[in-house]
Order: sequence, then structure tokens, then C-alpha cells
Amino acid sequence: MGNQCPLNAGNTSRTEFNSDWLFALTDDDKASGENFDDSGWRHLSLPHDWAIEGDFSEKNPSGTAGGALPGGTGWYRKHFSLNPGNDRIYIDFDGAYMNTSVYINGQYLGTRPYGYASFSYDITPYIKVSGDNVLAVKIDNSEQPNSRWYSGCGIYRNVWMRRLNPVHIPLWGQFVKASVAGDSGNLEIATELSNLSSGDVRVQVYSVLTDPSGQMAGKSKPSIVTVKSGERKTVVNSDIRISNPELWSTESPKLYTLMTYVQEPGNGRMLDAYETLTGFRTLGFDAKKGFSLNGKPMKINGVCLHHDAGALGAVVNRRAIERQLEIMKEMGVNAIRCSHNPPAPELLDLCDSMGLMVMDEAFDMWR
Repeated sequence: MGNQCPLNAGNTSRTEFNSDWLFALTDDDKASGENFDDSGWRHLSLPHDWAIEGDFSEKNPSGTAGGALPGGTGWYRKHFSLNPGNDRIYIDFDGAYMNTSVYINGQYLGTRPYGYASFSYDITPYIKVSGDNVLAVKIDNSEQPNSRWYSGCGIYRNVWMRRLNPVHIPLWGQFVKASVAGDSGNLEIATELSNLSSGDVRVQVYSVLTDPSGQMAGKSKPSIVTVKSGERKTVVNSDIRISNPELWSTESPKLYTLMTYVQEPGNGRMLDAYETLTGFRTLGFDAKKGFSLNGKPMKINGVCLHHDAGALGAVVNRRAIERQLEIMKEMGVNAIRCSHNPPAPELLDLCDSMGLMVMDEAFDMWR
């Protein structure tokens, strides 16, 4: 995938954190320590699913519904050097199955029980400026069965590092609402700002909209606000209005790119940039006429699509997901129901760009 943020939204400074991990199938909690001896562990790159590497057996407690593959407990460790300077350093997990506990240099950061939820930690306070830093991750999928489908085991989605100015747009810190009226399109933009510096700051926030061909379609008026130290403040930008927007549809999925910039007023020094992909379309639901997209009646031809990729297991592989969706489109499918959990960001990105509507579920079973 390269060093890029997922297409749906994110700070443009985000980079992959997938290479050079160590792994062992063990339940030794001493593996959380920074001085733990992991010299004999297996080297691998993420994403990774250890269950698909196991042996199929009717004796595995996951049962046939869970793929008859093993669960268990595993640890991942990654050594890295980093000088954060004045930046804030975040580690983002798109998903890990399940009961995921994270440590940095022996410091416990937290546990995410649900295996399909994305989560993030600020590791700045615990980083050693010189020398070896160790990120340790425990995955506990030993309580089986816990699903009626194949879940996989491990850090099966991508991991990212964000290096941000103390004044920045936090993760998932922007909400964009697109609407269409007649031959006009309108974007309502709400952007959250976080100030983790030691003093109050004045910043200028504005957004630039680019059309599907890469040409600038519109720009918001700049907003100058003061964000107090330790404060999170939401800035509602002036709307961006455009004429004759290219509409997103299942046949022609036109996407616009919104770039939001946070600058110091006066000198124009850039503090952060945040990218969100969006589109213009209208949805209609009528008791007599049914569903319509952009004013045209449409039957929703949907499928339930689980997150695994057969023999590849639960590992997120962008091309494998794209291939699945290509096959779905060839079948006449125009909508995907995520069965039965929040999907990987890559699936949502691809559905946006390939012309598929999505029913994004939370969960239907979780033990």
C-alpha cells in the first residue's frame, strides 16, 4: 500500500508501521517488558493471522463455524528508534483480534476487547529519545468459540504511526456532510482541533475541495480561532458551495477530495493537513416507490460479505478485497453488508471508489 493514509480520512503525515515485528505464540506476560529476551522469536510483517497458519481439526474449540482452526494467545513486539522532537507520536491499530493489550517500554497503555474496532494510543510520554523503544502487543483469543464465523487471530489489519504537531486535527476529527439541491452542491465541514502544547495558540483553518479530475472546485473562508492549552475545539468552517457537482453513483462513483489545513496566521507555517474523500449524491426512501439514488429508483442488490479472504485468512490484503468486490460487481451487486462487524478501512475506501453502497454493522455476536 505504501506510506499513505486510507482514502476515507486522515492526517497526511501518517505512515505504515507494519514491518520488522517479532511474534511468538505464548501467554508469557513477561513479554510486555522492554528488556524481555525476544531474540528467538519469529520475524514477520503485519498484517498477520496466526490461526490460518494452524492445522484444521474438529478438536479445535473454535468449531466448524469458526473454521476449525486454533485460537490461543500470542505476543507481538517491535523495536524502533525515534526522536520525536516536539511532535506527538500516535500508534493506530485498524483492528486486532481480540482482547488486545498494548505496552510501550513496559508501560501499559490499555486493552481493546472488541476485535473489529480501530483504536489508537499516544505514546509520546513514554518514548526514549535515544536508544531502543519496544512496542509489545498481547492478543488473547483463547476463549473459544466466540463467533459463528471465522474470525482469525492476531494483528490482522494495518498499523500506523502519526507524527503530529502538538496543535493538530485528532484521529477521526473531521465531519463532512455533502448535500445537493437542484444544480448546486454544498459541503458542511466541522473540524476538531487539539492543542497539546503548553500555551494557548491562535490558528487559521481552511479547506480546499478538489473535483474528480484534480481541479480545485471550491475553498472555504478561513477561520481564525484560539485554542487553549489542553483544549479540544470544534471549528465549523464556512460552507463550500459548488455548481453542477459530479454525482456519486454505483455506475459512476465520482469522488471529491477535501484538504483541510491548520496554519499559524501571519507567517502561514503549516501545523497540520487532513484529507477526507467525499461525494455528492441524494438518497430517497419512499413507502410506495422504494429506494432511489440521485432521484432514480433502484433496487438494492446486496450481499453479506465477511472479512476473511478464504485461504488468506483474516489478513487485510487490499488487492484481495478489491478482487472480491470486482466479482461482486460482475454479479450485479451494488451494496455490501459488512457481516457482522465494522470492516477494515480499506473495504470502505474501495466501496467508495468502485461504486458500492455499504451497510456498516457494529456487531451481531460478541463474547
